[in-house]
Amino acid sequence: MEVRDWGKFLLPYEQAVEELKVKLKSLRVEMKVRDEYSSIEFVTGRVKRVSSILEKAKRLDVPMDKIEVGIEDIAGIRIMCQFVEDIERISSIIRARKDMVLVYEKDYVTNKKESGYRSYHMIIEYPVQTALGVKPVLAEVQIRTLAMNFWATIEHSLNYKFKESLPDLIRVRLQKAAEAAFQLDEEMSSIHEEIVAAQKLFEDSSNLVSKVLSDIQELYFYHRVREAAQFQLSFNELWEKEDILGLKVLSLQIIDAINRAKAGRPD
Repeated sequence: MEVRDWGKFLLPYEQAVEELKVKLKSLRVEMKVRDEYSSIEFVTGRVKRVSSILEKAKRLDVPMDKIEVGIEDIAGIRIMCQFVEDIERISSIIRARKDMVLVYEKDYVTNKKESGYRSYHMIIEYPVQTALGVKPVLAEVQIRTLAMNFWATIEHSLNYKFKESLPDLIRVRLQKAAEAAFQLDEEMSSIHEEIVAAQKLFEDSSNLVSKVLSDIQELYFYHRVREAAQFQLSFNELWEKEDILGLKVLSLQIIDAINRAKAGRPD
C-alpha cells in the first residue's frame, strides 16, 4: 500500500466541507428572509474516515493513486428538508450555482434502491483555495427529507452491525419501514401549505414576544421604570390570554415610548 500523509491529503476535503456548510446555511437564511420559508431544514457535513476510504477503495477496486477521482464522497454534505418537493428546488439551486460544478446526479427518490433507500445525490467538483493554489475536490451532496434521513440512519447502523449482510427478516421489515416513511412524506406534502402557515404563525408569535420583552428592557435603559413596569404588566395579561393582536398593539405603544424617551420627551 502506498505510504500517504492522510492528514495533508484530507485537508482540502475538510476545507471544502466547512465552506460548503457555511454557504448552504447562508442560503437557508436567505430563503427564509426572501420567502418566509426555507426548503432547507438544516445542513450537516463530514469527511470520510481513513478506514472508510480504504474499505471503499478495496470494495470498488480503486487504486491508491486514483482515490481522488475514484472515491467521490470523501467530502460529504447532507441537506435535510421537510417536504419531498423541497428536494427538487434545492437541487435546481445547486445546479445553477457558479461556485461549484455538477458532475452528475443520482435520483434515488424517484428510483429508490431495492433496500427502500431514498435520497437525492449530487456529485460536485468544488474548488478549494489552498496555500499551494486552487485544488478541485469532489464532494457528494445528499438531499433528503427528515423521514428519509431517519430511515437511512437506522439502515446504516444495521448494515454496520451485520457487515452489509442483513438477515432476511430485518431486510423485509426495513423495506416496509421505508414505504411507511415515504407515505408519511407524501401525507405531509398533501398538507404542505397548512404546515408552513402554522410554522410561520408560531415563528411570528415568538419573534413578537421577543421584541416586546426586549423593548421593555430598553425602556429601563432610558430610566422609564414606571412606564416599563406598566408595559410588563400589560404584556403578562396579554400573554396569559394568548392575545396576539393585543401584543401587536402593545408593541407599537412600547416603540412609541422608546422614541419619546430617545427624544427626551416626557412620558
